[in-house]
Amino acid sequence: MPQCYQSIIVNAPIEKVWDTIKDFHDMSWASQVIEKCVSVGDKKGTEVGAIRILNDAFHETLLEVNANEHRIRYSIDDGPSPVSASEVKNYVGQIQLKPVTLDGNTFVEWSSAWESSSEEARDFCHQIYVALLKALAEQV
Repeated sequence: MPQCYQSIIVNAPIEKVWDTIKDFHDMSWASQVIEKCVSVGDKKGTEVGAIRILNDAFHETLLEVNANEHRIRYSIDDGPSPVSASEVKNYVGQIQLKPVTLDGNTFVEWSSAWESSSEEARDFCHQIYVALLKALAEQV
């Protein structure tokens, strides 16, 4: 099962970082990467089952939002190649925040795993997640 993992230290307290990312429908913190985020249906961005379309290409569903654990899990249901529904199955991404207790900053992990016969999605996702993590660190 291919996987992708990235992490960064964000120079802000965990609650501030959580407030920035907890709404699945609000990607304003990453406007240089995500130019368009459209919510689909009537679920709020903090409700499991919320659906969004990013940049008219990535169709994603919120699987878990855990405020106590500062964790979000989501699926990519369809997207451009190499993460299209015909190329990738059971794609699950997770954003996990952890406090850096020594200095009050936040350790952010972004990981994903999926089923695919190709390794192309790993490099594709890695580049996107690196850009998103950098945007988060700059925005907060």
